[in-house]
Amino acid sequence: MNDAADRIAVLYERHARAWDAERLTVLIEKPWLDRFTSIVRRRGAVLDLGCGAAEPIAPHLIDGGYRVTGVDSSPTMIALCRERFPAEEWRVADMRKLSLGRRFDGLIAWDSFFHLGHADQRRMFAIFRDHAAPRAPLLFTSGPAHGEAMGRCRGEPLYHASLAEEEYRALLAANGFATVVHVAEDPECGRHTVWLARRAG
Repeated sequence: MNDAADRIAVLYERHARAWDAERLTVLIEKPWLDRFTSIVRRRGAVLDLGCGAAEPIAPHLIDGGYRVTGVDSSPTMIALCRERFPAEEWRVADMRKLSLGRRFDGLIAWDSFFHLGHADQRRMFAIFRDHAAPRAPLLFTSGPAHGEAMGRCRGEPLYHASLAEEEYRALLAANGFATVVHVAEDPECGRHTVWLARRAG
């Protein structure tokens, strides 16, 4: 499992254009994005961690008047982002080592954070904290319970992991975030397990 987790970045880079072509363009995330943007500062700056090729989340935010900074480990994905939305900021970077020296009005890690192993997920909460302005919301997806699972991407193993709900709540609280709403396997959102939290003011 550890080897599969370490290969995630290489796998997504190898299949970047095929993955982009197959990515759902229907915004099933919209109800959660609407909850998120309802508490982001108007026309604020949003950090999208594991942004992929930008579609469909970034254009929804841009159309809403938000400024987007996207981070992904795949150079090909980031090149696609820059082609599509050249006015926004796109960076090739490993979210586990991120240190932008800036704070954002909102953070998203949708279908990205859950590819990290358990130890890396735990360490990410300090990175969330260090990039979140006071009162900034954090939106991310996880699994419904502690464990590891393997999916498939273009016929290759695709690693996923999750901590327990209680541990996520504890990590959020320890890093200055309050849980706003949490839904496990949301039937209205493709059975995603979703967290919306907010940093203290």
